[in-house]
Formats: sequence, structure tokens, C-alpha cells
Amino acid sequence: MDQTPHPDLKIAQAPQTLREIVLERMRAAIISGYFKSGERLVERTLCDQLGVSRSVVREVIRILETEGLVESLPNKGPIVACLDWDQARQIYDIRLLLEKGAARACAEVAGDDTKAALRAALADLDAAFHSNSGLFDATTRFYEVIFQAAGHHIAWEIVQRLNGRISRLRALTLATSERHVSGPARMARICAAIVANDPDAAAQAVDDHLTEASAIARRLLSDEGKA
Repeated sequence: MDQTPHPDLKIAQAPQTLREIVLERMRAAIISGYFKSGERLVERTLCDQLGVSRSVVREVIRILETEGLVESLPNKGPIVACLDWDQARQIYDIRLLLEKGAARACAEVAGDDTKAALRAALADLDAAFHSNSGLFDATTRFYEVIFQAAGHHIAWEIVQRLNGRISRLRALTLATSERHVSGPARMARICAAIVANDPDAAAQAVDDHLTEASAIARRLLSDEGKA
């Protein structure tokens, strides 16, 4: 008997586990502000909202703690981690250092494959921005192309560990009308500089982007602290 596997039967991608689905939804709810800073995350309520067991909720909360999106307080339990300007400033400082270095290095070595991947990531980001869906994943992919092409693998690991908090700040600044240049337009400038193999322009484009975003975050978080 011919046991040759039929290509149409092959599973191209493993299905998500229940934990992964719940993790994505909880992460998105925190990043979008559905769950507010300092808000208690009550297990029973979350179980009802998500339709899952307490063991799944507890596991997801532990993962979100490692991402800096949730913190557990004595006698209070898990809450959405508060994000103040001091924490945000440190995150922007780290991003500025790592992203400028990666953009500069990427521009120095970018070949046709990297340029094509970066253009594709930029197109996905632009589509996500206009459809208001998947923006944070698309932005992460854009930066991943830059860091990996630059060979800055350890730096990318650091960025990934901060990605939950970076996404919270990104959601905060994108929700305002204060940007002089839109986020996708800033990404387009970074992309154009890398495609032109211009390291100085790539580093400057990152600097301009993060300097503006940092200033907006500072004002918003300072006003929030006064409220």
C-alpha cells in the first residue's frame, strides 16, 4: 500500500493552546487599556470573562508578571502593573540605545533580501495602522527584521523582554493627536535610510521617532500622575 503522505493533510502550523489564546487576549486587554493601571485582576471574574479554569488564568498571570504587565501585591493579589514616567524614561533610554545601534548596523550591511523583508514588514505595518488591527505585532516584526539583519541578537532578546511595556507606551502615544509625524511615517523614514544603506540617516530617523514619542509619553504620564 502506498503510504506517501498527502501534502494537503500536512499541518503547516501547530494550533494555539488555550493558554496561548488567553495570554494573547489578556496581554492585548492590558496594552489597549481595557484593564487600567492598578486595576485588580480577580481570578473568578477573569474565569467568567474568558470561560477558562483558574489554573489557566493563574498560569497566564504568572507569564504576564514576567513581562512586567502584571504585579502581585501582598494582601491584594495581582494587579495591572502601574507605568509611570520614571519607568517609561528608562524604557525609552534603552530603546534609543539599542534601536539606533541596530538601525545603523542594519543600514551598513543590508542587502537585497533584507531590504525586501523590511519593505514587506513596512507594508504590513501600514496596513495594520489603517485597519486598526494587528499594529503592535506588525511593529514588532518590523524591528525584528532590523535587529536580526544587524546581527544584534542579544539586543533583540532584551527588546522582546520589554515588548509588553513598549507596546503599552506605543498604545499610549498613538492614541494622541500630538504627533507631528505619524508612527508609520517614522517607520518609513527608518526603512528608507536602511534601504539607501545610509547608517547616519537610519540612526537619526530612530532618534527623531523615539525623541518625539518619549516627549508625548512624559506629558501624558505626568498629567496622569497629577489626576
